[in-house]
Amino acid sequence: MIGLIKKLFSSAPAIDYKTLINNGAQIIDVRTSGEFAGGHVKGSKNIPLSALPNQISKIDKKKAVIVCCASGMRSASAASILRREGFSEVYNGGGWMSLNNKIYKQ
Repeated sequence: MIGLIKKLFSSAPAIDYKTLINNGAQIIDVRTSGEFAGGHVKGSKNIPLSALPNQISKIDKKKAVIVCCASGMRSASAASILRREGFSEVYNGGGWMSLNNKIYKQ
């Protein structure tokens, strides 16, 4: 029921993460390396949020970027940083488990 209400009143279109990945998007997981080692989205690259400003060069500006973390808070911060640094196509994928389900379990 809540999902239906969100769909009815949501102004943002749903993002098709599976298509983004199929079109070459890169997934950046901004959790700590310990959290990442405990599980992550297949093919994602781990760049902890605290290290992101110094490791921006590891991310291809020409490709779409999907950022994820544990809940969506750190990935929101990471998305803001990337946009400030000139990345044009950045998506906050939220929590990595939810993102993983959207990509691989549909």
